[in-house]
Amino acid sequence: MPTQAKAAVIDEITQRFQQSSAAVLTEYRGLTVAQLTQLRRSLGEGSSYAVVKNTLTKRAAESVGFSDLTPLLNGPTAIAFIEGDPVEAAKAIRDFARANPLLVVKGGVVEGRTVDAREVTRLADVESREVLLARLAGAMKGNLTKAAGLFQAPLSQVARLAAALEEKKRTASPDEADQADAAPAAGTTDADATAVAGTAADTTPTDAAADAESPAGTD
Repeated sequence: MPTQAKAAVIDEITQRFQQSSAAVLTEYRGLTVAQLTQLRRSLGEGSSYAVVKNTLTKRAAESVGFSDLTPLLNGPTAIAFIEGDPVEAAKAIRDFARANPLLVVKGGVVEGRTVDAREVTRLADVESREVLLARLAGAMKGNLTKAAGLFQAPLSQVARLAAALEEKKRTASPDEADQADAAPAAGTTDADATAVAGTAADTTPTDAAADAESPAGTD
């Protein structure tokens, strides 16, 4: 391959590493073209699966800081470059490998971090992003409902108490209302009561003297 053509391939692989959310390195020895096409389609829109040259891929991987992939680049190699949810792609690769044991997962890169084959398998067992978001939304909704109930309960109790007091006031008899108004204020002390009694005692003799001075039997 001419040097210019090699440089173009390296640039293309480099861009794929940079633009993809994940890249899974596989060995495809023994798989047919039809099987590889089936795998490519299962990865979803925007993703690709292509056979690569190890030497050129090493240079591309090193240029973007993925030199840890170098030991994996031996033998027949094809890379699945994923655009979108890496979990869904990992599930597709896992399911395909179960049906086609000749596909061997070597490792790869997920969200900028190099991973081995076991981590790719564990990633496939994780719930999809949509499922996790749905569960999170359900949990948040439940917690918000509980919080709203906690805030509303005291207010409703106060409202019911106020309504009950207002209803009792409206239905009370006039005598009961007068007695309620005449009842001494809570907290009145004995000293206050004595002072009131003393005041009454001071005024009573004056009124009696005035009555005594008036001529008896005046018409």
